[in-house]
Amino acid sequence: MISVEEALEKVLSYVKVLDREENPILQCLGQVLDEDVYSPIDVPPRDNSAMDGYAVKAEDTVGATPSSPVYLDVTGEVKAGAIAEEEVGALTALRIMTGAPLPKGADSVVQFEDTDEALRRERPLLQIGILHQVPKGQNVRRAGEDIARGQLVLPQGTVLRPSEIGVLASLGKETAWVIRRPVVAILATGDELVALGQPLPEGKIYNSNSFSIAAQVLRYGGIPQVLGIARDHARDIAGKIKEALSADMILTSAGVSMGDYDLVKDVLAKQGEVSFWTVRMKPGKPLAFGMIKGLPHLGLPGNPVSAMITFELFARPAILKMMGKKNLSKPTIEAIMESPIENTDGRRIFARAMVRREGDRYFARLTGPQGSGILTSMSRANGLVIVPEDVKEVREGESVKVLMLDWSEE
Repeated sequence: MISVEEALEKVLSYVKVLDREENPILQCLGQVLDEDVYSPIDVPPRDNSAMDGYAVKAEDTVGATPSSPVYLDVTGEVKAGAIAEEEVGALTALRIMTGAPLPKGADSVVQFEDTDEALRRERPLLQIGILHQVPKGQNVRRAGEDIARGQLVLPQGTVLRPSEIGVLASLGKETAWVIRRPVVAILATGDELVALGQPLPEGKIYNSNSFSIAAQVLRYGGIPQVLGIARDHARDIAGKIKEALSADMILTSAGVSMGDYDLVKDVLAKQGEVSFWTVRMKPGKPLAFGMIKGLPHLGLPGNPVSAMITFELFARPAILKMMGKKNLSKPTIEAIMESPIENTDGRRIFARAMVRREGDRYFARLTGPQGSGILTSMSRANGLVIVPEDVKEVREGESVKVLMLDWSEE
């Protein structure tokens, strides 16, 4: 058996960053930008109003108070998106909406709340009372104050979140060049498996692994290609794997242990190369990795919890690397353990736990029975408590490291 660190290093050494593609910006969410984005415009393009109110000369509001307003003649109105034909002259004002370009002559905006507009009944207003003096530049957004023309706005390598998608849109960009998402082929193996929607015969189980793994692929930005079920026959497994050769990575579940019908690692050995097939961890000891026809293949265990945990530790960072991401680690915290854990066979344990925060401390409690077939232990967990290989027991009250499942690593 090799260590978790050795296994991950081997997996990542076989995985390369994928090529680029041009996508509509909304499809780029979560992808890595593969170009430097410079702004062709100022954002905003012109000085504009940050408030609904009145565009004025600040000097005309000097001395204004609620008890002694300054009265200005209203000569027109400016709507968002419109350019005012009128200029603001001495002791005049233009009614202005948020986002509307500042008219010539104006240097400030008095918000509605600082005028007596609510007390006036005439429409349109011919005069307005200013109740508070405003400094020059009040409630004005300056041209280019967010982004200046020619500025490097988003450098190559930026992970595109909703905020970056909005920035691209503010520049008028419809598309962007990004590192493409990996296509990940997913194959479940085993005579005991039944496809969803079919009657469940005695002794059989539904194929849950393909769907939990496909959901994990989707969650981390990949494109799942679900191949269905291969029976416990080398020819059937080899045929299904052949269907996956157009993908960027192949994930299989089951068939990598020591049983008579665990054939995946044998097919892997015949069609490619095996880098390793056992890891010093629990759950997830039987884990095969190698190359088939030039594609990385990760043979996950058949037990559903083992499959999901080994995906998190090995397939997820491989997918992220293929997408061009640099941060491949899950967030890890220190927590106080509220359940004891025994380590009887010298493997690194990843125990499913629910973590909660109280004040400035975290507490972790096991989700219940930790069998690798108890899939609900994953659905109840938001973290994996890590018990090192050389630690035989974790007692209640002791501090542990917890790998957080639900925290974003962006």
